[in-house]
Amino acid sequence: MAFTVADLFEHAVDAVPERTALICEDRRLTYRELDDRANRLAHHLAARGIGAGDHVGVYSRNSIEALETMLATYKLRAVSVSVNYRYVADEVRYLVGNADLKAIIHEAKFGEIISEVRESATGLTETLAIGPDYDDALAAHSPDRDFGPRSGDDLYILYTGGTTGLPKGVMWRHEDVWRALGGGINHVTGEYVSDEWALAADARSAPEGIVMAPLSPLIHGAAQWATFLALNSGGTVVFVPQFDADEVWRVVAKHRVNVLTVVGDAMAKPLLEAYHAGRYQVPSLWAFSSHAALFSHSLKQQYLATFPNLLVTDVIGSSESGSTGLSTVTKDSDHTQGPRVKFGAQSALLDDDGRLVPPVPGAVGRMARTGHVPIGYYKDPEKTKTIFVEVDGKRYVAPGDYARYEADGTVTLLGRGSECINTGGEKVFPEEVETALKSHPDVFDTLVIGIPHERFGQTVAAVVQPRTGTAIDLTALDAHVRTKVAGYKAPRGYWLVGTVMRQPSGKANYPAAKRFAAEHPEDLRTPR
Repeated sequence: MAFTVADLFEHAVDAVPERTALICEDRRLTYRELDDRANRLAHHLAARGIGAGDHVGVYSRNSIEALETMLATYKLRAVSVSVNYRYVADEVRYLVGNADLKAIIHEAKFGEIISEVRESATGLTETLAIGPDYDDALAAHSPDRDFGPRSGDDLYILYTGGTTGLPKGVMWRHEDVWRALGGGINHVTGEYVSDEWALAADARSAPEGIVMAPLSPLIHGAAQWATFLALNSGGTVVFVPQFDADEVWRVVAKHRVNVLTVVGDAMAKPLLEAYHAGRYQVPSLWAFSSHAALFSHSLKQQYLATFPNLLVTDVIGSSESGSTGLSTVTKDSDHTQGPRVKFGAQSALLDDDGRLVPPVPGAVGRMARTGHVPIGYYKDPEKTKTIFVEVDGKRYVAPGDYARYEADGTVTLLGRGSECINTGGEKVFPEEVETALKSHPDVFDTLVIGIPHERFGQTVAAVVQPRTGTAIDLTALDAHVRTKVAGYKAPRGYWLVGTVMRQPSGKANYPAAKRFAAEHPEDLRTPR
C-alpha cells in the first residue's frame, strides 16, 4: 500500500471527481479540475528535469497554485519545501541552499528576490512565476495521470519556522507523517486507518464533505495537514490568502465553512473581536481548532460563551513530533496554568536522562512520541541526535516541550525547555505566565522572556501588546497575574509594544522579543 499525499488525494479524486475541492477568493476547482492542473504542472516539472527525490520550493501565500505545486511535486515522488513568504533575499538564499532546492515556484511579486538569489544558487535550475508563465506551462502539458507507482517511504520535508534559530528541515516518510499529522491514526485509541482507500470510500458514501478553512500559512505543518486531511476525506478546502479577521468571517458565511483551524491567540483573538464588531451570522460553523501555539484559557471560554454549540479543540505538537495531545474545551475546563490535553496513545513524558516519567500527578518531563516519528533533521545528524532517544527498544522523538501530569490523567503543557527561565534556581515556563497575562482584559498579546539579573541570574519580563483603546495599569496587571501564578513567576518588568513579535504562522518569535528587549532597555517599565 502507498500511503502518500499524492496517492491519497488521487483516491479522493476518483471517488468524488465533481465535488468542489478548493475555493480561493472568486475561484473554485472540483477534484477533477485540481487533479488535472496538478498533473499538467507535474508534467511541466518533469520536462524541466525534476524527478524523484528532487526538492521543489513553494514561495507563496495560500493559493490554488501553491497547493497545485505541492500535489504536482508529490506526484513525481519529488519533495515539496514551503518557503516563508515573508523572507527577504538573504533568508530565501539560506533556505534554497540548505534545502538543496532544484526548482522554485513563486508569486510574481517575489521575482526580484528570486533573481537575486538565483545568481548564487547554482543548484537552482528552474523557476516559475505564478501568473501568465505558470498558466502557459500548464496549458502546454497533458492532464493525464500517467505517473509511476509511489511508496510510503517517499520523503516529506517540513521546515520549521526558525523560532529558536535558523529554519531546519524535518524529514518524514510520507506514511509516518500521515499517521502523525494527517488523520491516519486515532491518536486517542491508537487505531489505524485500515488501508489507503478507506478515507476515499467514506467520502464516496457521504452526500457531502466538510468545508474546512485552514487560516495559517501553508509554511505551517498544521495548515498543510488540515488541507490534506480535508482533501483525502472528500471535503472542501477554503483558502484566505492574507489573514484578515473580517474577511475570514465573510468567507465563512459565504462558503458555509464548517471547521476553522488557527494558530493560537494570534489568530483566535482578532477573529473573536471582529465577530462581535461585525455581527456576522455563521450557522454552518461547528468546529474551531487551534494548533501548535498558545490558545489561552480565557479566550477559549470567550469562544464557548459566544458559540455555545461550537466544538472547540486545542491540539499540541510540533513539526518534529506531530500531534501529541488534544483537548476538547468545555465551560468547566481548567486550563488556567496552560494548555491541558489528553495524551495520545503513543505519547509520554521523558526525564532529562531519557527515561520514561511515571504518570503520577505533578511529575514533569519532556513530551515525546513513539511509533510514527520523523527520520531526523535534513543534513544535520548532530541536531537529530539531540531530539531522538531509545527507551525500552522504542525510538522516541522529544523536541523539547515540557509538560506536567495531572491527577485526572491529562497533561498540562508548560512550554519549550530552551525558553525556560531560571530565576534564582526556580524554573519558569513562559507559556504559563503568558496564559496568566492574557486572562487580563487589557492584554491583547504577550511574550514572556528571561532577562539578565545580577542576583538571580535571570528575571521574568514580558513584552505586552495592549488591547486597542486601553491603557494598561501595570500595578493592577501585576496584582492580577499574582492571583494566577506564584509570585516569583510574575514579570518584574514590561515592554509595551504595538505588535508582539510572531512568525507568519502565529508562533512566538522569542529571539525577536529578546533582541527588542536588549535594544530598548530604556523602555522597560516596572509595576509600582
